[in-house]
This record gives sequence, C-alpha cells and structure tokens, in this order.
Amino acid sequence: MIQNIGQIGIPVKDIERAVDFYKNKLNLNLLFQTDSMAFFETGGIRLMLTLPENETFDHPGSVVYFNVNDIHEASSTHQKRGITFISDPHLIAKMGTTETWMSFFHDTEGNTHALMSEVEQSQ
Repeated sequence: MIQNIGQIGIPVKDIERAVDFYKNKLNLNLLFQTDSMAFFETGGIRLMLTLPENETFDHPGSVVYFNVNDIHEASSTHQKRGITFISDPHLIAKMGTTETWMSFFHDTEGNTHALMSEVEQSQ
C-alpha cells in the first residue's frame, strides 16, 4: 500500500543549469549534488534531478505541483526571479469550501510544473 511520495525524479539535460534553477529560482534546499544527480528537500519529499541513464529516460518528466500558501504572491515572487509562467494563477476546482488554484511554468529542461494553493473559503 502506498503511504506517501518519497522522491520524484526529474530528467535534466544540463545538471548545473537545472540545479541553479531549482536552488536559486525556486529557492529549494539542495541536499547534495554529484556529477550526474542532485537532490533537493521539499518538505519530506525529495526531488532528484538526474541526467538520463539512457534514451528511455531522456524526455520531460512528470508535473510536480509545489504547494504554496498564497498563489498570487508566490507567482509574482517567482516571476521576479526570472521564471516565465505559461498560465496566470487560476481556479482549477472547487470541492465544498476548498478552492484549488494553480499556475504552470517550465523549468530550464522543458519540464512543466505548477504552483498550487488550496484555499478554504468561508460560506
């Protein structure tokens, strides 16, 4: 039975460029780096940036959804750091009194990711 996500692997083409993006633009905590991999801590889930071992793994990776408290503020802050968003923050779904908001962007390796915020609305 799956309990939670322990690590997400993201294929990259240029490890130094990718580390700079995740460390300095997204401001994630770099745990350690080798010549072909880098690991970041994101609240209990590790992100592993890795040069593809072979052609099978040489493609953009899965979408990683980064939780933020205030999607508009986070989007603005990350834009100021040089991240280009492919969508402004927008409402994705409303479940009861909870709204899920997202804003999508590309990293330096062509992977699509998103900022995500779940906001409780009063009735």
